[in-house]
Amino acid sequence: MSDIKIKITDRDGVLHEIDAPTDMNMNLMEVVRSYELAPEGTIGICGGMAMCASCQCYVNSGHDLPEKSDDEEAMLSEAFNVEDNSRLGCQIHMTEALDGLEVELAPEEI
Repeated sequence: MSDIKIKITDRDGVLHEIDAPTDMNMNLMEVVRSYELAPEGTIGICGGMAMCASCQCYVNSGHDLPEKSDDEEAMLSEAFNVEDNSRLGCQIHMTEALDGLEVELAPEEI
């Protein structure tokens, strides 16, 4: 089993340093849910299909992430609180290259 260390700042501003598995084909949204870093029902509402922006996060480290898909671009264009470093957590898959990733969960859209 191969884990990476990532830092996630939750919506209350609390920093969590966690181990994320790279051998389970998990994305960042699933990692956040598995560690219960956001209240149930407030993240990953669409199940990771890039059809909502509930898993929007801000990438604060300089990691080289895959290009945004058309679906991710479209969803972010309609979302609130979007910044230049906004991504959908469901589109960031855990790989060894993301060791040290630092993200902040975007405020919940109401």
